[in-house]
Amino acid sequence: MKRSLPLAMLLAMSLAPAARAANEADYKAAYAAAEAVSKEAAGMRNQWTVTVSALAAAKKAADGGDFDRAVAASKEAEALAKASIVQATTEKEAWKAMEIR
Repeated sequence: MKRSLPLAMLLAMSLAPAARAANEADYKAAYAAAEAVSKEAAGMRNQWTVTVSALAAAKKAADGGDFDRAVAASKEAEALAKASIVQATTEKEAWKAMEIR
């Protein structure tokens, strides 16, 4: 049993699809999605500075031709923007529970 586990893991890894490198189209799609969510957060007046930094890093990586890093930074920016939206919406009502009565 102990010997079959590593063999099974090796077999599973060999059957897994290989990760492909990101291209410019992948970057543009990821960046557009991140930028849209970031603009939504800015419209709520709750855009985080780290989101702006991640978008800038994505653009810089894409300008350098590193689309894998550009896509990763774009996805990070999108996640940060979504988190800032969640923060804005929850704090919109949460302050009422902390009000002294």
